[in-house]
Amino acid sequence: MSTLDLARPSLIKTFSRSQVASFVATMADFGLLFSLVEFFGVWYVLATALGTLTGGVTNFLLNRYWSFQAGHRKWHGQALRYTLISGTSMILNTGGVYLVTEYGHIHYSISVIVVSIVIGVFFNFPFQRHFVFR
Repeated sequence: MSTLDLARPSLIKTFSRSQVASFVATMADFGLLFSLVEFFGVWYVLATALGTLTGGVTNFLLNRYWSFQAGHRKWHGQALRYTLISGTSMILNTGGVYLVTEYGHIHYSISVIVVSIVIGVFFNFPFQRHFVFR
């Protein structure tokens, strides 16, 4: 094990940076989502999935190199683990937005924000810190 492996960034630092990375990724995600729905008439559920995919790629790169400072580790394993977590997150986000919008009778634009925050804090961050970029 190298010295780089032992120098893991603190919880506060990784959480703070991952929130900034999530914000940037969310802007990419929501920008695509709202553009697809409002300008191109794409069904909001499909647009949610495509936006989540775009945000996921953005988030992976920012977290790997900046939030968790794990760019020195092999990217293949990280990418595989990230894909697993990101895929699960996409399912949770898409399903959550559908449920909240259809059964909660809340506009999709509000649903996507609320669901994204809940999934981001309670699912994405812990799994990225302890599983993906460990």
